[in-house]
Amino acid sequence: MAAKKASASSLVVMAGEASWTKKELDEVLTELHGQREKLAHVIEDAESDLAGLMKDAGDGAGHDQADMGATSFERDHELTVVNLERDMVAQIDRALARIEDGSYGICESCGQPIGKMRLMAFPRATLCMSCKQREERR
Repeated sequence: MAAKKASASSLVVMAGEASWTKKELDEVLTELHGQREKLAHVIEDAESDLAGLMKDAGDGAGHDQADMGATSFERDHELTVVNLERDMVAQIDRALARIEDGSYGICESCGQPIGKMRLMAFPRATLCMSCKQREERR
């Protein structure tokens, strides 16, 4: 049996905020899906670049120490990019799952509403502003 998708009006909002409209939720969904598609292409390109760098890493013939250092730096950079992009895809997938199950908009730390305006500006948000600020101070 397929899971029932939460309706826009059933999503949590902060006191004083209007309920989510279908149009607003559709905008967030479009943004999340668009970001996910873009990141998938970035990851694919970075993995391709990384595969080339890894293949070249074993071939030290004709490379001086500076060339090998530059290649190592490029490889480390590509690994970092791929890992950051994968993390963002995981955040997007979590946001989409939370929209689906109706928990979107609830802070994962304190359980209070995140705020519709924050979510519209940053759809992957999982923490309210207070909890996010507390996390960043650590």
